[in-house]
Amino acid sequence: MKVYHHNHRKEMSTPSVAQMLGNTLYYKRFFPYYSFNVLAGVDSEGKGAVYSYDAIGSFERTPVTATGSGQSFLIPLMDNVITHKNRNDENRPLPAEEVVEIVKDAFVTAGERDIYTGDQLEIMVIRSSGITKTTFQLKAD
Repeated sequence: MKVYHHNHRKEMSTPSVAQMLGNTLYYKRFFPYYSFNVLAGVDSEGKGAVYSYDAIGSFERTPVTATGSGQSFLIPLMDNVITHKNRNDENRPLPAEEVVEIVKDAFVTAGERDIYTGDQLEIMVIRSSGITKTTFQLKAD
C-alpha cells in the first residue's frame, strides 16, 4: 500500500485493497495462511464495501459477512434482518445505531450457542467521515 501511494500519489481504493489481499492469499495457495479474512471500507461512491475471503484468496463483495465458528448462526440472521432477504414486509433503511444493536444481539446469541465464539466484540462503523469503534463484552465467565 505504501508503494502504491508512492507511485500514484493517492490512497488505494477499497476495491484495490480487496484485490491486493486476494492476490496475496492466492500467491500462498500451496502453503496457505489458512486465514478467512473480512475486509471492509468505503468505495468511490461513498457506499460501504464488505469483502469476504476464503483461505486461498477467492473473494466476493457481500452486504454482510462473518467468519469463524459462529458464522452459521450469524449469516442467516443478518441476511434476514439487515439485508431483508426472504421477507415480505416493507424494507426500511436501518440507522447505524440500530444495526450495531442487532449485531450485538446476534453475537450474544452466537456466543450462547457456540463455545468457540470469543468473549469480546469490536464493532467498527465505517463512514466516509471516519471510523467509530465500539467494544462490547460477550461473556463474563
